[in-house]
Amino acid sequence: MGSRRPDHGQAPMGSIAPKPKGKLVLVVEDESDLADMLKLNIEREGYSCRCATSGDAALRLAGEHHPDLVIVDRMLPGLSGDEVVLRLKREPATAGLPVIMLTAKAEETDQLVGFALGADDYVTKPFSMKVLVARINAHLRRAEQAEADPDVLSGGPIRLFPSRHEVTVDGREVVLTATEFKLLRVLMAARGRVLDRSRLIDKVFGTGFAVTDRTIDVHMTALRKKLGGGAGWLQTVRGVGYTFRPPS
Repeated sequence: MGSRRPDHGQAPMGSIAPKPKGKLVLVVEDESDLADMLKLNIEREGYSCRCATSGDAALRLAGEHHPDLVIVDRMLPGLSGDEVVLRLKREPATAGLPVIMLTAKAEETDQLVGFALGADDYVTKPFSMKVLVARINAHLRRAEQAEADPDVLSGGPIRLFPSRHEVTVDGREVVLTATEFKLLRVLMAARGRVLDRSRLIDKVFGTGFAVTDRTIDVHMTALRKKLGGGAGWLQTVRGVGYTFRPPS
């Protein structure tokens, strides 16, 4: 835990964009004082909130109550926060659920691990309660927008909006070439299926287009660099091809 206490100030009452209504936030935090303060501020924003003090309880509540967003402390008794996130992102019913990791581990490598597991955001302790609530609002608005567009594809920190030709990672827009966008869209739409290079060539470039397997590899390398913390979702299956699925 951090040496300073978190900022437990009240969340800002005003907001530029309207907040989604009737949303449920699941807080997974074993420190009771912090969990109570999170619940208080979340409910002040007009959301419902449930709390779990262990990883096992979190997974059970997620299955029973279908929350719209989960806040997970990495350091939990029993089942770790990392394992909670990994399991949520591996289940089809919860794979698109926005997850904010809450932790005292502030090193860049720790954050990269969190994003590789599928976390959508990473907040380090001590933190500003106002900033955390602002992030909750942003993630819930983004999820609501995605629900309004049935063609939106999502996985971990990555969201792909076909109608806007837009890709975001952790809420930040990533500029892709037309080919990179098509490649990512094809892989995300396959929903975990492995696609070989020849099939990717047909879907991205069209049948009869004279490109080599190496062309796909080059575009994949460039795409991974641009996706940053979401790169782990683009996986190579040796001797076969590529797939889009949660990092191992």
